Amino acid sequence: MPTLLHIDSSLNGDNSVSREVTKTFRDAWLAQHPDGEVIYRDLSAQPLPHIDAVSYYAPNVPAEDRTPEQQASYALRDELAKELEAADAVVIGAPLYNYTIPSSLKSWLDHVIIGGRTSQTEETTVAGKPVTVVTSRGGSYAPGTPMEGNDFAQNYLQWVLGGSLRLDVNFIVPELTLARIVPAMSGLIEKADASRAEAHEQARERAKALAAA
Repeated sequence: MPTLLHIDSSLNGDNSVSREVTKTFRDAWLAQHPDGEVIYRDLSAQPLPHIDAVSYYAPNVPAEDRTPEQQASYALRDELAKELEAADAVVIGAPLYNYTIPSSLKSWLDHVIIGGRTSQTEETTVAGKPVTVVTSRGGSYAPGTPMEGNDFAQNYLQWVLGGSLRLDVNFIVPELTLARIVPAMSGLIEKADASRAEAHEQARERAKALAAA
């Protein structure tokens, strides 16, 4: 059965552009896979615990030697890793907050990055798996803009997902999402709407292309 792992991390609920676009991807993917399964995690509504020393080192301890606390911590990391390993495709909503990713998404990454399994090995257990990241931005960080170079989300995610986990990463970047909210950005509404529409179209086309692969 084809499986999609769908992760959202925006705190804006129904007002979230990244959630809109990941839903478009999901709907297009399901249209191609009506019998498919979706594993969904809303990291804002149900945040994962931040990783601590117990959970960080638990995978390095032989199973028979783990304390009950280590066993519980490892169980969560194993569950999250298995969700990623089971997926045929992944879509992640990763809005830009304070120039980087939401801490809830960072927690998910900290749990699923397991050395010798999902990372730190030439052939990770998730190598080559396609992941589509919707990294929405309230303003614009494109070349030539005043904020160029201050987006620390996309480069980070490219390395972590593509370099460490060895996933096949594709980005969709809707920009200027605050144009209808911030009065000083009202002159950018047309550009914002165009970027949003393009993001939805890219999500639909990406989902269809993955289904046909």
